[in-house]
Amino acid sequence: MKLSFEKFELKKKYPFTISGHTMLSQTVIYVTLEHEGYTGTGEASPGYYFNETVDDVAGFYTSLVADFARFNDMSNRQAIMDFVERKRPGLTAAKGGIDIALNDLYGKMTGQPCYKLFGANPATMPVTSFTIGMDEPDMIRKKVREATDFKLLKIKLGGDNDRGIIEVIRSESNQPLTVDANQGWTDRQEALDMIHWLKEKGTVFIEQPMPADRWDDNAWITEHSPLPVVADEAVQRLADVEKAKGVYHGINIKMSKCTGMLEGYKIWQKARSLGLKVMIGCMGESSVAILGAAAIAPLCDWVDLDSSWLMANNPYHDPVLKEGKIILSDEPGLGLRKR
Repeated sequence: MKLSFEKFELKKKYPFTISGHTMLSQTVIYVTLEHEGYTGTGEASPGYYFNETVDDVAGFYTSLVADFARFNDMSNRQAIMDFVERKRPGLTAAKGGIDIALNDLYGKMTGQPCYKLFGANPATMPVTSFTIGMDEPDMIRKKVREATDFKLLKIKLGGDNDRGIIEVIRSESNQPLTVDANQGWTDRQEALDMIHWLKEKGTVFIEQPMPADRWDDNAWITEHSPLPVVADEAVQRLADVEKAKGVYHGINIKMSKCTGMLEGYKIWQKARSLGLKVMIGCMGESSVAILGAAAIAPLCDWVDLDSSWLMANNPYHDPVLKEGKIILSDEPGLGLRKR
């Protein structure tokens, strides 16, 4: 098996601001696996709260080239990912890119769309949300007006003008909302008061209200909240899921933080066994990682896989969207198409 990779700078259509961070672009790494005339593609996008850089990803991929040249058996993808996991700790985005490429490759070699590898039914796909970052009122209005193909809006809060942002959005749209505070709320009573107010404004659930390390405060909010509370930064790998029970109502799976589709599926299984709701989200990737996550999205309660639509130079076609839902391709693998 041959492994190769390239860096690519994804540029945002508009500056994207969340609690404490503004992004104009982000560099991802596309990884390619070739075997027996087939090619699989994956994508690594190190997140702002990971201890992982683009150079870390590139160095890790370089170290794997000789190892992958010795892999000739695609029948056990998990064994390959177990080797990759042992090679070096951390680097979840890098590992996620390899996992997505492996599943794309295996789907093509076996003639199966990736969703069938995980027993997902495209007919049960939830609508995906469209994210509105923090911004000036006129720009927020512009973004809301451009989101007409989506049936659910995700709003980034956690700053000094949270209520003002919601009021601006409500002046333009009556679409249901989800809210992501990105750990931006610091007082649990004020956070709970905000959640009660957000419920009145048509909000469906709240994501990561307080800093991830404040487990007692997040548990208190969950206990008293009139809306479901979902962990993001607090739950990254499979080993983290158990401690979410009793602290959150649900968890958010992301390809870049959990090492990809195989572990993402295991996280879904574990969360379901604990009675937790499951969301699947993204980290600003293009269509490659989005379609990787979309393959298991029909198993989930909530979907936030919109980042390819937020890019100005996505090198791949956006997923097909109909009535606010991603329509999965029946082509083998991810169903990726280059522009």
